[in-house]
Amino acid sequence: MASETHGGDVRVCAFGDSYVQGVGDPAFGGWVRLLAEASPHRPTVYNLGIRRNTSLDVERRWWAEAQARLQDGDGYGVLFSFGVNDTNLHLGRLRVPQERTVAVLAALLDTTHAAGWHALVVGPPVPADDEHVARVLRLTDAMRPVCEDHGVPFVDVAHALAEDERWRAEVAAGDGSHPGGEGYRRLADLVRSGFTAWIAAVERG
Repeated sequence: MASETHGGDVRVCAFGDSYVQGVGDPAFGGWVRLLAEASPHRPTVYNLGIRRNTSLDVERRWWAEAQARLQDGDGYGVLFSFGVNDTNLHLGRLRVPQERTVAVLAALLDTTHAAGWHALVVGPPVPADDEHVARVLRLTDAMRPVCEDHGVPFVDVAHALAEDERWRAEVAAGDGSHPGGEGYRRLADLVRSGFTAWIAAVERG
């Protein structure tokens, strides 16, 4: 079991998409790097975000990638953050139907629990397009009860960002999806409280 002090070997895998990877951040780290660097628990954080990944992509790859990294430590955590790509339209249809995304999330949390790893889910941020924002908000509202049913903390960032004029302006000025450094700092601020409490729980083992 990890030490109650800040000396434990805490290992965390962060799975998701381009927002997890930090695409658009001039410092090449995004919100995951910002939170890891600021954490007093000094976790080893493996950023495993891949651009354009949907929940289905994460589902296909996450187990082998996590197993290779979450061993020989004192506390293990898995962070999931996806959904924007699921809600993208391809030929007029969602890349991943909402009910499928929700089912994938439930399966991921079941497997994480069975492995004895602490899970945290950070909901999807919002892009610039208003119709896409509405789809992300609906998915966020569907993801929250899944996490509640599994006793897993869920951080809703979409509703705050949808009302954040600076976030929306920065995303619109970029590629329409990703913010720059200021936007990622804003995203990190929204996640910080939940992330800090979660890392403390991971450290306790």
